[in-house]
Amino acid sequence: MIKTKMKDHNCGELNLSNINEEITLSGWVSTVRDLGGILFIELRDRSGFFQLVANPQINPDVHKVFEKVRSEYVITVRGKVTRRPEETYNEKYATGQVEMYPEFVEILSEAKTLPFVLDDENVSEDVRLKYRYLDIRREKMLHNLTLRHKICQAARNYLNNLDFF
Repeated sequence: MIKTKMKDHNCGELNLSNINEEITLSGWVSTVRDLGGILFIELRDRSGFFQLVANPQINPDVHKVFEKVRSEYVITVRGKVTRRPEETYNEKYATGQVEMYPEFVEILSEAKTLPFVLDDENVSEDVRLKYRYLDIRREKMLHNLTLRHKICQAARNYLNNLDFF
């Protein structure tokens, strides 16, 4: 069981200024890729994505845990942020120049196979509403919730500044 805090950074906020910094992250496993025995995991939280790498020669204990991990598992990892090799930069993400070879990993929650793929835009509204707790993990829905929060907050702040109850 992890004896430190669950996270001290958000996944989507890490960049080159965090190189060599010891951090703890928690989030959902978005994807797991096996490239010749080296496992890559995209960890996500509401701020974005961050790449984790497990190489059996570098971090064998973490690699064993990563072999069990599947999409939508919730994990926590601890390690140093490293620079990705230049040819592997991913400009699609703000964190595309950095990654982590974790020294520690813990599975906080396992997940069953989801009733729909979160990235699929062609899921029927009935299914999305039935599994609303999954639907709000989708990027579009997270954007809508964040926008709604900001609008409500601005209205409340405006009225509060005019001394309304």
